[in-house]
Amino acid sequence: MSEHNKQDTHRSANPGDRIDESKSLEEKKQQLAVDSPDITGDHIEVPTYFIVEEADGQEKALHHVKDAEEISDVIRQARVDENGNRVW
Repeated sequence: MSEHNKQDTHRSANPGDRIDESKSLEEKKQQLAVDSPDITGDHIEVPTYFIVEEADGQEKALHHVKDAEEISDVIRQARVDENGNRVW
């Protein structure tokens, strides 16, 4: 596969949505899919990756589009304790 075709593989309408597997977890934590004002003038920041902790304690970056189903599964597992605190 040519270098040009490799770049085309991960194209998206929004550059912030691009998946770059060479990025570290720390870099993925910082990547924003949206970083701009909305129609009301409020500044909106939407992370590209949803960071979750796996059962073994390791953190994993889930892409907000590609891994949306897995993110939904993680959210469904969340519980709230008697004090209203979220427990995963």
